[in-house]
Amino acid sequence: MHDPTSDDPEGMTIRERSQHSGPAPAGTASAGRSGLGAEEPLVDRLGRGLDDLRISVIDRCNYRCTFCMPADRDYQFLPREELLTFEEIARLAGLFVGLGVHKIRLTGGEPLLRKDLPALVEMLASIDGVEDLALTTNGVLLERMAEPLAAAGLRRVTVSLESLRDDRYGAINGVGHPVAPILRGIEAAQRAGLEPVKVNVVVQRGVNDDEVVDLARELGRRRCVVRFIEFMDVGTLNDWGEAKVLSAREIVQRVAAELPLTPRARRRASDTALRHEYLGGTPDGPPAGLEVGAIASITEPFCGDCTRARLTSEGALHTCLFSHAGLDLKAPLRGGATDAQIERLIADRWRRRADRYSEERAERMASGSRVAEPKIEMYRIGG
Repeated sequence: MHDPTSDDPEGMTIRERSQHSGPAPAGTASAGRSGLGAEEPLVDRLGRGLDDLRISVIDRCNYRCTFCMPADRDYQFLPREELLTFEEIARLAGLFVGLGVHKIRLTGGEPLLRKDLPALVEMLASIDGVEDLALTTNGVLLERMAEPLAAAGLRRVTVSLESLRDDRYGAINGVGHPVAPILRGIEAAQRAGLEPVKVNVVVQRGVNDDEVVDLARELGRRRCVVRFIEFMDVGTLNDWGEAKVLSAREIVQRVAAELPLTPRARRRASDTALRHEYLGGTPDGPPAGLEVGAIASITEPFCGDCTRARLTSEGALHTCLFSHAGLDLKAPLRGGATDAQIERLIADRWRRRADRYSEERAERMASGSRVAEPKIEMYRIGG
């Protein structure tokens, strides 16, 4: 996660890695390849490939979470005609797949608010070369949407849940919504085959850090893969401060003290989580072998391995979660540009990419400097 204003790759603390994006799978929208040779991978200025695409399908949300879009202010949302249509999203997704993407995740806002979403899922699932199609949701509508989404071709779902206590959870989500419907949504997703269900937990010191072990135990008992996430400075609205961050290492230590763990290796260099698995043997605890992880964007930045592009609901390409300005793809899309022309725009932007925001944030924090702004708000870019 990176600073979009940085153009100088010298002196960076990028971890050594090997990135490879193979030739586009047969049948994908890869005509032109933006001048790339058949064996030449698309990489940015720091050698990072393009493997993952996060697509925000809507900027609206039925929550007002304190760490994303607090309830104490007004929000201006995009009119419907400004959102990309499903056909436009699918066309762009096909072009990204032609450039090396094989994992797609739908986000928001709250993506389940987008009308007829299973129709989009079916379109994306039919793209040759999409190996993983997932969705992140707050879970409010998941109980009734899980089955149609799975039938349309969705493979996995991630649910956000910051507390098991109704009063606290209602305060965090900003609208007083209780926990039970979210747990029912998780169960519905499991019945529909959207497994393993992952649960994201943003941990804030002094807010919900005292529930870390309880969340690990209860959600693990329900066969959910929990991802504890360090409180991040995404956007400009969440009153972020270093004092509110509980480090991923401390989170893991707290869990392991009551629910024994053993480390797991990373599957891919671009995986974001410090992965562990439960050893089992604790009463009413998670089963042995179930995974749990923590994402250390603040204390152990992983910019050097980031292979993610993000497409906003109005069609802007962002190359970092913490970016400010994106590349408008909607204008050429609606202006008659060919696939090859749009693909070239995407590839050229990726080649110029030098974002490393989280590493630069760590450097600024170490030197006593304040965190840079502005940044796109999280409800517009998705998680």
